[in-house]
Amino acid sequence: MGALAPGSGVPDELRADVELLWHYHFLPHELRACDVAIGLGGHDIGVADHVVDLHRAGYFLLAVFTGANVATTADRFPRGEAVHYRERALERGMPDSAILVEPRATNTAENIELTRELLAEAGVRVGSALLVSRPYQQRRAFATARKVWPEVEFVCSAQRLPLDDYVRSIGDVDRVINMLVGDTQRITAYAERGYAIPQEVPAEVEAAYRRLVDAGYTRRLVAD
Repeated sequence: MGALAPGSGVPDELRADVELLWHYHFLPHELRACDVAIGLGGHDIGVADHVVDLHRAGYFLLAVFTGANVATTADRFPRGEAVHYRERALERGMPDSAILVEPRATNTAENIELTRELLAEAGVRVGSALLVSRPYQQRRAFATARKVWPEVEFVCSAQRLPLDDYVRSIGDVDRVINMLVGDTQRITAYAERGYAIPQEVPAEVEAAYRRLVDAGYTRRLVAD
C-alpha cells in the first residue's frame, strides 16, 4: 500500500469496496427521544457536533461524553477525547448542566460500562439511550452496547455524511480506510470473544474486507 496524502480522496480502485463497508456499518435507526445520549470518544470531533445538534433538536436532556486517549487520538485530543468533546459542545452553546464526562474508557465496552456506572452514581435512571458515534462505528457500537447493557434500548445516530465528505472532514483517507477495515473485522471477532452480540456479515462485505486487507489496510486489525 502506497502512502496517501492527508486529505486525498478514496482511490478509484478501492472505492467500491470502501463504500460497501461504509454503508454496511450505517444503521438506519429512527431517531426518537431518549433518556440520555452517549457520545463515544474517538478521533472524530464530529461526534460532539452531532450530540449538540441532537440536543438542540430536543432528543435528550443529558449527554455523557466518554473516552480517554488511545494511540489514534492522543495527537488530536491530548487532554482526552471526552474532555475535548465537552469543550467543543460548550463552544457551540450546549449548557454545561447537560453534560457529564467519563474520562477513563479506552474501548467501546468500557465506554458503555463506565458510562453506566457514572449515570448510576448520578442517580440517572436509563431505559433508553441515544448512542452517538462515528458513521462507520454504528454497527459495532450497537452490538457492543447491547451485550454490555442489555436492559437499555439503544438508538444509534451519527452525522449523515457521504463518504467523500467524511474523508475530507477527517483529512486522512488512509486513517479512515484502516478504521473501516478494523471495525469490520471486529464485528465478527468481538462477537466470537463474547464482547458483542453477533451481527450478520454478508458475503459481499466479507469479500470487500478481504480485498482491502490484501491491499495493505491492516493497521487497525486485532490479533487473532
